[in-house]
Amino acid sequence: MLNQLNPFETVTGSNKLERPIFLVFLLCIIVLAAWLVATLGIIGGVALILLLFIAVYFYYLFRVPILGLYTAIGLGFILLGVARYITGVPVGLAMDGILILTYIALIFNRFKERVDWTPAKRDITLLSVIWFCYSLFELVNPEARSVAAWFSGRGIALYMMLIVPLTLLFVDTNRKLDIFLYVWGIFSLLATFKGIMQLNIGIDRFEKAWLDDGNAKTHILFGKLRAFSFMSDAGQFGGNQAYTAVVAIIVSFVQKNWRKKLFFLIVGLFGLYGMIISGTRGAISIPLAGFLAFFILRKNIGVMIFGFFILLMVFIFFKFTSIGQGNASIRRMRTAFDPNDASLQVRIDNQKKLKVYLASRPFGGGIGLGGVKAQKYLPNAYLSQVATDSWYVLIWVEQGIVGLVLHLFILFYILIKSSFRIMFRIRDPILKMKMAALTSGLFGVMVASYGNAVLGQIPTSALIYTSMALILNSEQFDLPVDEVVDISNS
Repeated sequence: MLNQLNPFETVTGSNKLERPIFLVFLLCIIVLAAWLVATLGIIGGVALILLLFIAVYFYYLFRVPILGLYTAIGLGFILLGVARYITGVPVGLAMDGILILTYIALIFNRFKERVDWTPAKRDITLLSVIWFCYSLFELVNPEARSVAAWFSGRGIALYMMLIVPLTLLFVDTNRKLDIFLYVWGIFSLLATFKGIMQLNIGIDRFEKAWLDDGNAKTHILFGKLRAFSFMSDAGQFGGNQAYTAVVAIIVSFVQKNWRKKLFFLIVGLFGLYGMIISGTRGAISIPLAGFLAFFILRKNIGVMIFGFFILLMVFIFFKFTSIGQGNASIRRMRTAFDPNDASLQVRIDNQKKLKVYLASRPFGGGIGLGGVKAQKYLPNAYLSQVATDSWYVLIWVEQGIVGLVLHLFILFYILIKSSFRIMFRIRDPILKMKMAALTSGLFGVMVASYGNAVLGQIPTSALIYTSMALILNSEQFDLPVDEVVDISNS
């Protein structure tokens, strides 16, 4: 028989304060606060508030470890932007830290009954481990002559291996899936708002310093600023917002509650606007390819015909008209449809040069040693003199043709398997649409990554890896047959 607690014998917070240990603890906090404020002034007060926030966060993290995964998603949006304000501090390690800390919190949270790792024993986990092991192999690649460069590019495989199992372990209900989408949507809105502020209010002194440090040549074109928000650059901002737009707009289709429908619709529209103000030409391929994939996944001839017609109109607008040519953002995006664009020709020429050099290097030049960013480690190396631009070219350069084939195999395996499940296995129509949204967004990013290094940079990479785990674990969210409702007429 269950023991019933006597409410008159319950120990309250005020009762706990009567214990000496709590009084000593409280006294220590007061003394520490007084010392910080007296010694450091306002900075000490701010430090104290931060310490209290961190203490509260750690408390809840160890009680509810899924908070760590949601934190990593949000952190991905702001982390590289924070680096503009905090110099000399390796803020990039914050993502590694929060993910590892989440594993520690998980182990402590379930210490008595032990962690059940069964949900993480999936093919997507195995693929992420294989991909990470290959990246470790790159440390002994004869062409790789810098461990520091490998460490700088560790996220290329490490984050996938860390995020995928956490997603499988934590996000196991439709409610948690929805929370993930809400967290994503909220930070995406903040990113677009920041981009709008940069264009209409102006940049702050830290952002100006970042532009003056060589980034102005790619972010100020013909006197017009390309919004970059608080992300690494305008390319990542535009690509991620386009990715968000595809997912959010499709998710909005199945929301019965008008507030939820409005939220995701606003997220999607602001995502498209963020894509436009970023001036990222290649990002437009994400909604084009993403919605194309969605129309196919729907398996509805009428929807396909209507969808193809809309996409055709968009293509004709950019390719064969001059409507909106006075707008700098539209004018720049229109160049993405010009096969004779000078930038495209430079990329093609660079790929020809790399093809000759990499012909005798099947494992590439080493992680972190491709493109101009590698000049920090090997300033005179051949590969550090040639821009990579494309994500797939970057993989090819750093991990060779072997790494590129493995990477593409993983991507297409996930895409094909998830598409099959959506089209023929998932019963719940609402879940089907959510998974179609994630899969369509993934396909859009895969297509865009041919021209830009979108896929492997945060926050897009963190969102992609989480989505991969979700769409290959869709049966976890699928309703039993007798609970499935028809939304075709809703």
